[in-house]
Amino acid sequence: MYSVKNKKNPSRKKVLVSNNFILLDGFLMGSRNKVYKIGDSDIRKINVVSKELAHPLVSKKVSKQYEKLIQLLTELLLDDDDSGDGLREALNQIEKFRLQIKNKYREFLTQKELAKMSKQLKVLQKEASQRLLEINEFFDYQNQSHRSR
Repeated sequence: MYSVKNKKNPSRKKVLVSNNFILLDGFLMGSRNKVYKIGDSDIRKINVVSKELAHPLVSKKVSKQYEKLIQLLTELLLDDDDSGDGLREALNQIEKFRLQIKNKYREFLTQKELAKMSKQLKVLQKEASQRLLEINEFFDYQNQSHRSR
């Protein structure tokens, strides 16, 4: 059980029983290791139902993940790996991030934020797939030239 205080009228409290709380859809804060202290209660998970309250939290979390992904992708794309494993990994990471955004965070982010991330990821995905195609064509050409000898 927890209470929510109204900012305008702090004397009014809204109390929800934990069973009702599980049924609500929202952004789930917290992790297994982090414990929040509210009064004398230990809270492990906080479900933010309001989109206005969840937007800054989700935006901050997604932007951190996005920056890490961009750093990883640029590192993988700049790596001159002849086998193309780095490029495959980059494509997998892009797809994983897109699915995560689509399934978990899309309803809390604005269209502008989603469009910005999508545009940059499409450019990186196109570059990675183009390089991977070039590597595959090079290997095919090498295999064909060795066969003809």
